[in-house]
Amino acid sequence: MADGSKKLGGLVVKILVTGGAGFIGSNFIRQILKKYPDYEIINLDKLTYAGNLENLADLEKNKRYEFVKGDIADPKIVAKCVKEAQIVVNFAAETHVDRSIANAGDFVKTNVFGTYTLLEAAKKSNISKYIQISTDEVYGSIEKGAFKEADELKPSSPYSATKASADLLSMSYYITYQLPVIITRSSNNFGPYQFPEKVMPLFITNVLEEKPVPLYGDGKNVRDWVYVLDNCEAIDQVMHKGKTGEIYNIGGGNELANIELTKKILELLGKGDDFIKPVNDRLGHDRRYALDCFKLRSEMGWKPQHDFNQALQDTITWYKANQQWWKKLKK
Repeated sequence: MADGSKKLGGLVVKILVTGGAGFIGSNFIRQILKKYPDYEIINLDKLTYAGNLENLADLEKNKRYEFVKGDIADPKIVAKCVKEAQIVVNFAAETHVDRSIANAGDFVKTNVFGTYTLLEAAKKSNISKYIQISTDEVYGSIEKGAFKEADELKPSSPYSATKASADLLSMSYYITYQLPVIITRSSNNFGPYQFPEKVMPLFITNVLEEKPVPLYGDGKNVRDWVYVLDNCEAIDQVMHKGKTGEIYNIGGGNELANIELTKKILELLGKGDDFIKPVNDRLGHDRRYALDCFKLRSEMGWKPQHDFNQALQDTITWYKANQQWWKKLKK
């Protein structure tokens, strides 16, 4: 892959994106290549069930984009990729809570040991920024108010516990080795290319297939939703303007109980509440997530650019128009 010409802090920008064939990672890659004509990206992805090269099919012939199949827990391939980059953005993770409850081992391997492997390679290389992509779930549940970056971590599931572990490990490399680590923690993302096991694409595609939507418990669990492109823009700003050793919350400011979200989706698809199928609640199900994003907004002037209702409609339209993409994934 040829060297780019754009400079960041005196260095040619070549970004290693891990997990770039997944939902947020693929949207991030597309957005960065579109926004910065001279940037180059290496996408390292193991291509597990949630990694899909079709997410980036339009970039296959782009000379500024390179795909490398590999596991972030593999020291050899990680070291090779990190050596070619100035910035590492780690999206690679096992992310589905239900799967972590059924089998936590895969989450420990990828989310903890994989992060360790990346950090070790970055420590031995000339990395200008290491961005660890995390989640609001590391804070646990909150009845009132919103979590700030310095609040205690109280993860509830094996998934969130392994993400919290990765955050702590990453920050220890900043403190101990002066590795230029920055952590972002976002609320629930939604948008195109999201694997249809997550609540929003699952419900949308189920309705398109005339199937019921399985709603956990009483449906009153509250989540804050951020459109994936707004999250990607925030990560971009953190990558360029963020201070090393800092953590930045990224929230959309769109709190909804799951039952409210479900009814919005059904309404937009012209269906009634009879499509709702209550199911037993998830084990250890957090009641409410909420993020205080003052730090990101005040330091960088970031705020979501997409109206929630319009973005939800756009997301539904995308899944309607791309049924070939998700139908084979659901099989």
